[in-house]
Amino acid sequence: MTFNDIMKESWLSISGNKLRSFLTVLGIIIGVMAVVIMVAVGETVQQSITDQFSSLGTNTIVIRAGAARVGGVRTGNRQTLTIDDAEYLAKMPDIAAVSPMQNSAAQVVYGNKNWSSSMVGVYPDYQTVQNIDVEQGTFFDMDAVKNASTYAVIGPDTAKELGMPNNPVGQIIRIQNTPFVVIGVTKAKGDSAMGSADDMVIIPITTLKKRMSGSRFPNAVQSIILKLYQDADNNIATEQITAILRSRHKLKDADEDDFQITDMKQVMETMTTVTGYIKLLLVAIAAVSLLVGSIGIMNMMLVSVAERTREIGVRKAIGAREQNIIIQFLSESVLISFIGSMTGLVLGEGLAQGVGRFLLHYNVPLSIWPVVVSVSVAIIVGLASGVFPAIKAAKLNPIDSLRYE
Repeated sequence: MTFNDIMKESWLSISGNKLRSFLTVLGIIIGVMAVVIMVAVGETVQQSITDQFSSLGTNTIVIRAGAARVGGVRTGNRQTLTIDDAEYLAKMPDIAAVSPMQNSAAQVVYGNKNWSSSMVGVYPDYQTVQNIDVEQGTFFDMDAVKNASTYAVIGPDTAKELGMPNNPVGQIIRIQNTPFVVIGVTKAKGDSAMGSADDMVIIPITTLKKRMSGSRFPNAVQSIILKLYQDADNNIATEQITAILRSRHKLKDADEDDFQITDMKQVMETMTTVTGYIKLLLVAIAAVSLLVGSIGIMNMMLVSVAERTREIGVRKAIGAREQNIIIQFLSESVLISFIGSMTGLVLGEGLAQGVGRFLLHYNVPLSIWPVVVSVSVAIIVGLASGVFPAIKAAKLNPIDSLRYE
C-alpha cells in the first residue's frame, strides 16, 4: 500500500466512529493546549523580567547604605554612604556615570490638585544611569545641584494625575510648601527593576537634603547608583568598589561591609535561572494532560483492534504481513495524535496571544518551542500509544480471527 492508501484507510477507520475519535482527539488537544499556554506564560514572565532589567541596564550597580545584617539585626538604615563617596567612585576608570540618590515620599500640589508621588534627589548623571529620555524641556545640570535650585523633572504619570497642561514646562508645583519649577518631563518608560519612572519627581539631591528633609547628616545618602562602560567586567568593578569603600570607611579586615552592593547583571542572571525552572515546572505539570491523552489513544486503539479482529483475519488471510498490520494501526494512532496536536497548538497559541494582548495588554513572545513540542507529541505520543495495540493486532492468529464474532 502507498502512503496515500494508508492515510486514506486510517481516516476512514477514525471517521467511522466520530464520537469516540473526537473524545480521544480532545484529550490530546487539551494536553497540547496546556503545554503551549504554560510555555507562553513562562516566556512572558522571562521577557517581562528581561525588559525591566534591560531598561535599567545590566552594567548598572546599586550600592545601598548599611550592612545586610550585623549580629542578626538589620542595619540598612545606617547613614554609611555619602555624596563624597559617590564623587570619589566617579574617578574609577570603568565607571561611565554615577549619582548619589536619596528617596522620599512626596505630596505634590498643582493648583487645586495634589498627588502622592515618589521624590528622588540625584545628580544629573542619574539620567544616564537610568537611561531616562526627556520628552519635554531638559534635565537639570550640576550648577542646579551646587546651588540647591528648586528645579524638578517629573514623570508623565505625575503630570497626568496633577491635571497639568500638555506642556508642563515652566509650571509651578509645590512639595511640602516649597515651590518647584518644572523644567522637564520624562518620556514614558513603564516599570523597571528600580520601580516606576513615570510617576516620579526628580530634583537635585542638595535641594532635597537642605530644603526638604532637614537631615542632621546633609552629606549622607541612602544609595549610590552607577553605570559601567560596556566593556567593563562587573565582577572586577564590584571588587574594586568594595575595596575603595572599605578603605574610605576605615573598616578593618574583621569588620563587615557597612554597605550592600547589588550587581544588576547577577540579579538578572539569577532571575532568568529561577524563571527557567518555573517554566520547566509549569510544562511538566501540563505534560500530565498529555499523558492522559496518550492513554486515551491507546485505549481507543485497543478497542479498535478488538472490534476489527475479523477484518485483521481477512487481511492476513489474503496475504497481509505483520508489518502491514502494524503500519496500518500505527498510522491511525499517529494521525489521531497529529490532528489533536496541531489543533491544540493553534488554539493554545491563539488563546495565549489573545489573553496577553487584549486582557493583559502585554505582547506574548512567539516561541519555536510550542511548535517543536506539538510536532514531537504528534509523533512520539502517536507511536508510543499505538505500538502495543498494533503489535497485538499483528500477532492475531488469522484462523482464530476469521472465527471471531
